[in-house]
Amino acid sequence: MNVYDSSRMADILRPLGYAQVDVPEDADMMILNTCHIREKATDKVFSEIGRLKKHKDEKEAKGGKMLMAVAGCVAQAEGDFILQRAPVIDMVFGPQTYHELPEMVLKANGNERVVNTDFPTISKFDHFPEEQNQGAAAFLSIQEGCDKFCTFCVVPYTRGAEYSRPVAKIIDEAKKLVDQGAKEITLLGQNVNAYHGENSDGKIWGLGRLIEAVAEVKGVEQIRYTTSHPRDVDEGLINAHRDIQKLAPFLHLPVQSGSDKILKAMNRKHTGDRYREIIADIRKARSDIVFSSDFIVGFPGETDQDHEDTMQLIRDVVFASAYSFKYSARPGTPAANMSALVREDVKTARLTEIQDLIAAQYFDFNKASIGKTMSVLFERKGKKEGQLQGRTPFFQAVNAEANDRLLGQFVDVTITAATPNALVGEVKTI
Repeated sequence: MNVYDSSRMADILRPLGYAQVDVPEDADMMILNTCHIREKATDKVFSEIGRLKKHKDEKEAKGGKMLMAVAGCVAQAEGDFILQRAPVIDMVFGPQTYHELPEMVLKANGNERVVNTDFPTISKFDHFPEEQNQGAAAFLSIQEGCDKFCTFCVVPYTRGAEYSRPVAKIIDEAKKLVDQGAKEITLLGQNVNAYHGENSDGKIWGLGRLIEAVAEVKGVEQIRYTTSHPRDVDEGLINAHRDIQKLAPFLHLPVQSGSDKILKAMNRKHTGDRYREIIADIRKARSDIVFSSDFIVGFPGETDQDHEDTMQLIRDVVFASAYSFKYSARPGTPAANMSALVREDVKTARLTEIQDLIAAQYFDFNKASIGKTMSVLFERKGKKEGQLQGRTPFFQAVNAEANDRLLGQFVDVTITAATPNALVGEVKTI
């Protein structure tokens, strides 16, 4: 979502004469687009501000001007504090206000410091300019915000309530992305499968029906979506995995813990067994689908048995990949006030166990891919000369020797070798 937001900020600034540059030297504006999910996010922002401040100082010492801004979820949560602690910052604005950037830039260029962390009553999506080319694999934001209020999570406070874009606007944007060369579209949302957008006939569509419509857009060859919540996996979405071949056989479905006690404390509103049932239902609909997930290790009150329950869930489901983190309190969330904190060394040991188990599962999955031929979208050049890099339908990274003219194309690739983190392939069609 932050990658998408950054590209949209660039789109908004382009009519003002701004163009993206790769290095901060002599830039006219630097924007730190931030995420508040991980530990010490605010500290990292201030560290980065300190690192970049010299560029602003050097330019202004020569009589020039450089605006510095902090955007995103840390800005939303810490707006006034950032301006107070970092006088070098000219603008602080949250993720719902990007469409107001021209006005903010005008004020900042007039030497007015700007804090904009409101939740506007109008949708920012209605005020975005036409999107610039994202390439063969494009992001399309369909939903934003979250109403789930998991006790560990800041998203409802920084991104706001759930909002779903109208169907017609999403389909129109998908067509424009295809016209610009997109072949794969990833539908984005903080809680993407809670999508409940209005169609032109007044009916409300769920994510499954929307995927069906996106698949009908001429030129769309593959569809992905992220990130999902188990509570919003409905029959329509399961049927979409069964019926729509363009929907990739890969699903990121965060569970966070395998312990019912911890899931209740997290306010996840599902159990470990309910998660297993959802996985089984989706696998029944599409037998080759693989899953990734998120795990929080060492949540307050987590015992050795709770940890073992998580390990058992991982063994039962078998994941192609996963993100796992040690719990860290996010200020302002209910979990930040919980007692029975888990010692840091215990968290570390448990995290290592989970990561080792998932890494072994992922490596086994990669090794089982050897000899198979899969359609790979080459997205970028590889690290080695003459090599291109892409992903399989199962979201595995693949490196293969290939001509640069195959960039941006789906190509049949036979997998010849596997490492713990990637595949090596041989192009079969030229």
